Amino acid sequence: MYNRVLLKLSGEILKGEQEFGIAPDALKYLSQEIVETHNSGVELAIVIGGGNIFRGAKDADKLGIERVVADYVGMLATVTNALILQNALEELGKVTRLMSAIEVAELAEPYIRRRAIRHLEKGRILLFAAGTGNPYFTTDTAAVLRGIEIEADIIFKGTKVDGVYSGDPEKEKDVKFYKKLSYSKALEEKLRIMDLTAITLCSENKLPIRVFNIREKGNLKKVIEGKEVGTLIS
Repeated sequence: MYNRVLLKLSGEILKGEQEFGIAPDALKYLSQEIVETHNSGVELAIVIGGGNIFRGAKDADKLGIERVVADYVGMLATVTNALILQNALEELGKVTRLMSAIEVAELAEPYIRRRAIRHLEKGRILLFAAGTGNPYFTTDTAAVLRGIEIEADIIFKGTKVDGVYSGDPEKEKDVKFYKKLSYSKALEEKLRIMDLTAITLCSENKLPIRVFNIREKGNLKKVIEGKEVGTLIS
């Protein structure tokens, strides 16, 4: 159903049942799901967070360091995750490219929009790291920005829950599940989908978002095929 998509992954997906870091079984599962999906012929770009290693503003408060410094450390955490995921995908036979918004010349290409689009056209899995390259911006905003720039058909946000709820289903009872949402409702109710900047960018550029549980085997391929899994925000 889709020709070009951007997949946004939380770094926490890689930690599995651990408290932090990267769980081998989680990495293996995620890379296999991505490869199986890419084999369907879709052009696939990925933005991955770094929350399994360092969580920017939250860890800044704990450590008593400046927010700007913490955000740059978080960007480096996303580079770490992207490098490891890239290697796992290549071990499964995929051709990949890694682009970083901050300069790490020995590890990744600098982000150049036209080059990114060319990689996708050639059938390579493209990973974007280091967010937007600026502090105070989340990887959600980075994902939407890159999605707009590469002219993706949709943003897929892979999470550990089935979609968007009116509250936290892991902590609250009687929460409502939304199968479909408008951008305006998501903004008005401040639902925990993406940060407000990311949702506003999607709204202004008419870029839909589908939130789904990537931990359920086969879900990634289903959403690529256009099946109604999770929550659609449009």
